Amino acid sequence: MKSLIWFKNNLRVSDNHGLTNACSHDSTIAIFCFNPIDFEKGDFGFRKTSAFRVQFLIESLLHLKEALRKLNITLLIFHDKPEITIPQVIEQYEIDTVYLQTEWTRDENDTLAKTKKNSNPTVQFIETCDQFLYHPEDVPFENFNEIPDVFTFFRKKVEKYGKVRLVLEKPDKKPASNLLKQKTKLPSLKELGFQDFRVDSRSAFPFKGGEDKTIERIETYFWKSKSLASYKQTRNGLIGLDYSSKLSAWLANGCISPRTIYKTVKEFEHKIIKNQDTYWLIFELIWRDFFKYISLKHKDKIFHLGGILERKYDWGTSSRILQQWISGNTNEPFINANMKELAATGWMSNRGRQNVASYWAKELEQDWRIGAAYFESMLIDYDVHSNWCNWMYLSGVGNDPRDRKFNIRRQADIYDKNGKYQKLWQ
Repeated sequence: MKSLIWFKNNLRVSDNHGLTNACSHDSTIAIFCFNPIDFEKGDFGFRKTSAFRVQFLIESLLHLKEALRKLNITLLIFHDKPEITIPQVIEQYEIDTVYLQTEWTRDENDTLAKTKKNSNPTVQFIETCDQFLYHPEDVPFENFNEIPDVFTFFRKKVEKYGKVRLVLEKPDKKPASNLLKQKTKLPSLKELGFQDFRVDSRSAFPFKGGEDKTIERIETYFWKSKSLASYKQTRNGLIGLDYSSKLSAWLANGCISPRTIYKTVKEFEHKIIKNQDTYWLIFELIWRDFFKYISLKHKDKIFHLGGILERKYDWGTSSRILQQWISGNTNEPFINANMKELAATGWMSNRGRQNVASYWAKELEQDWRIGAAYFESMLIDYDVHSNWCNWMYLSGVGNDPRDRKFNIRRQADIYDKNGKYQKLWQ
């Protein structure tokens, strides 16, 4: 029995059900494809993936490759379409079962369908849902249509009736004979069509990809600085290393599972302190789950102009306004500072994201999907469900029952009272 584990955004060896299941076969191979479609321009003219995201991905794969080698598993890396490469690998190595993480949005579904079509029909494709805190089989809803469209209702129900599964250890080491003679190498930024860059010295956090870097970050944030103990109080910060957990980029790339973070929070609560701040990190993980379930429920509606509410607004599409917003050349210094940080680092705080999205959609009244597509391109921690559902939420076509609009100057006065952040990015 020969298995193939198809890595996408689950780039870790610990708490990875697909990898563990693949390792139950006599031999196991791993594969990752840099799909050219991910580096093309999307529907709104932005390259789908920026250099910041690609660099983080390359770093994550470097660690994954080494971690798998220690398990005597070869990671094959290709710069080609999965629907071309994977069927070839299946045939070459006589694979009978392919393991992969479940995805359900348009591009991912299309790629999987083409890959199956081009593969031997006897090959099994087995999907696992490892990107959730609360697994779909463990939430108190008969089907996805029952998922509440209001977060509070969802949260209360899953907290009361749902359960978080135990964390898996990394699988046992395979025999040395499992390693392949075939070797592939990671493409560089330049080979993928990007220029090398230096991390801006003003960056709130110098992100590095990889499961090992995730562990380092948890060690620092949880156990050394104990910053988790004040997370709720500091999470709206704008400058510095520890105002928030900064785990989102590793979560988005699957370098860590939400279950592992949950388990670590519980350990912290047992050993150090349990308070509203420690709970709030779990609260944010539930928000992340919520948007994944909203995506499962409403499918491609999360990409439609009217959103899941099918509301009609008179949206603008001014290229001049777009360039002013992107370059940080609007009438609002607080917006400008956040947009300049994003352009220079691929990162923006949660408080900043809410403000610039509200400003784009509610003040400038521009097509919210353009803003969402720009974020998709730029953000190191881009997650398709969180990004597009948050943009819907802030634009009045999603899950916000109050349809709020941010007062940008008041927000700046509250969260950047002395203008330190705005001066940093002026």
